[in-house]
Amino acid sequence: MDLQRAAKVHGFTQDALENFDAVKIAQLIKNKDISSHEAVQAAIKRAERVNPILNAIQFEQFEKALIHAGQEQSGLFAGVPFLMKDNTDLAGLATHHGSGAVHSPPAVKNPKFSQQLIDQGFIFLGKSTLPEFGLNATTEYKDGSATLNPWNTKFSSGASSGGSAALVAAGVVPIAHANDGGGSIRIPAACCGLIGLKPTRGRTHDSDAASKLPIKIISEGVLTRSVRDTAHFMAGMERSFYNVKLPKIGLIEHSSARKLRIGVVQRSITGTVDAETSATLEKTAKLLESLGHHIEYFELPFSQNFVNDFSQYWGFLSFLLQTFGKQLFGSNFQPAELDNLTVGLSQLYKNNFYKTPLFLHRLKKIQHEYQQIFTKLDVLLSPVLAHTTPELGYLSPQLSFDELFARIQNYVTFTPIQNIAGAPAISLPLGLTAETGLPIGLQLSANLGDERTLLELAYALEEAQPWAKIYT
Repeated sequence: MDLQRAAKVHGFTQDALENFDAVKIAQLIKNKDISSHEAVQAAIKRAERVNPILNAIQFEQFEKALIHAGQEQSGLFAGVPFLMKDNTDLAGLATHHGSGAVHSPPAVKNPKFSQQLIDQGFIFLGKSTLPEFGLNATTEYKDGSATLNPWNTKFSSGASSGGSAALVAAGVVPIAHANDGGGSIRIPAACCGLIGLKPTRGRTHDSDAASKLPIKIISEGVLTRSVRDTAHFMAGMERSFYNVKLPKIGLIEHSSARKLRIGVVQRSITGTVDAETSATLEKTAKLLESLGHHIEYFELPFSQNFVNDFSQYWGFLSFLLQTFGKQLFGSNFQPAELDNLTVGLSQLYKNNFYKTPLFLHRLKKIQHEYQQIFTKLDVLLSPVLAHTTPELGYLSPQLSFDELFARIQNYVTFTPIQNIAGAPAISLPLGLTAETGLPIGLQLSANLGDERTLLELAYALEEAQPWAKIYT
């Protein structure tokens, strides 16, 4: 059975959005070739067509978006339709964090990061789905519902930014909000054939919750279908807020002639990578070598201790969510509605709480160890995930915690390192599976503050091997 052809779901058609990226749409609006109202109306029609299948929108505000589209906007993306991930406040909409335990009222104000997005000129159609508190690597729920992958609806859209990924991949919007605390931008990008850049720690404003963590692992960003959308987004955000402790990125518009030292990481910390992912990695390494870069194979200097320590930190965060839910989310928080993963992670921490000083100490040392890699290399090339996108149900929170968490640990092994180190990393769609036609993402990662190198190299790969299109 040709699952690739049988199950694709997308909204691409000959309307105001066509198959344009966000930069092109913003140019058309600026030049008055189309209006923002036309762009937003086209996005709404696409959403109404595909979302009943994909289940990727948590809250919609279509009428409000049409009103905003009729008003004057400024910013690099003025008038472009957009969705916010439902773990970030946007005035007028509730924030439920993908959890049935949270019943917060609509936000009354915009936090600093949301205001950064507003400054770009986006028109917000609503909020996209995520799994409970962004803890899972798939956007699935305890009641059995899920956000589906538009490339093949039998499969996961990834997570935690799975709703945004599904909507961008399906053509509803060209760009959407995502954030990343362990791979949550890069994983859904890999599953849905998108570009997903996790910026350096501190590159944008943090959310209030992220800023209070003992290790600030959460970075804010977007999911896109073109490298230039990601590059322009970073430039626009930098104009709105610039962290003087980091080197400026500026507006990156093309690849660089610089030849890089690229370390190819074949093995995950747990030692497992499947055949199709490995083949895509080897093919891309050869492509980079043909572009003049120096390629060498590299073993990550991190042991199973890192996996254990990160798991304990993940459990610590879940414990805080479960224990202080009413203080964090209001008196209507219902801990009995939490799913198996959140409860299980919290219990994992409670069983090992006495190890807290040790695992925090070891994790805080990771940044220095990570930076040492780049005394001899410029970039690391690795898989995003240890195996190709799983079918729905494989990572379901309906599974027992022990089974689910073991599967997550063997799947998500390449992405958490950059969150702990605070470093930038980008997922690029560099392959397709043979049977199911699902995208395979590879990760480029660099030293802290070096998004410029990643974007330049991403442009080169996009030009040398254009991404597969869902609508072809």
